[in-house]
Amino acid sequence: MTKELTKRVITSIVLAAIVLNCLFINNNSWLVLLIVVSSISLSEFFNLVKKIYKKIVPRLTLLILSFLVLLFFTYSAYKIRSDHAEITIIFILLICIFSDIGGYVVGKSVGGKKLTKISPNKTISGSVGSFLFSLFPIGIYGLLLIITNNDIFRFALENEVIILCLILSLTCQIGDLLISFFKRKAKVKDTGNILPGHGGILDRIDGIIFAVIISYLVN
Repeated sequence: MTKELTKRVITSIVLAAIVLNCLFINNNSWLVLLIVVSSISLSEFFNLVKKIYKKIVPRLTLLILSFLVLLFFTYSAYKIRSDHAEITIIFILLICIFSDIGGYVVGKSVGGKKLTKISPNKTISGSVGSFLFSLFPIGIYGLLLIITNNDIFRFALENEVIILCLILSLTCQIGDLLISFFKRKAKVKDTGNILPGHGGILDRIDGIIFAVIISYLVN
């Protein structure tokens, strides 16, 4: 295992521990985490904007828009959790994570035609892989339903959830491409360096932000 990969794995474990602890303790700890994450993401995005635009009007416009999006993300994630739906939050996160893994694994393995000039490393095969891998959480929750016989996992077997997984995968990919566009314009690799081996907070949640919002709107 390379040094860079080791850092990524350790950082991922720490992040997972923080998220799960804040999620299951209570609403207040979850809200604090959301506010901290959104605030750092807003700062990272504004740093990108400052590198791209010199005039104050586009800077303020994008700052206000990004603030509103992150505010709605915080509200959506908090409302989902406040309904004692911690398991739903985890399901959404798993869809986003597996979608990201699918894009990377299939894209690297199969290769092929590039998806867009915005992010040269992304391929059409990777995009298809993202859609396919986004369905894996349904199987995970189905297995948990069989093992535990707990109805809390039953929603994952409904037909509508397959459509939801695909929609959230598409949303994650669009969110990722959107931030990639701004990073490319700013001529930077990452939105920040707060996460060893990963970059910035916004690098990790660009797709999750929009997936959570869409999940809240469609439910």
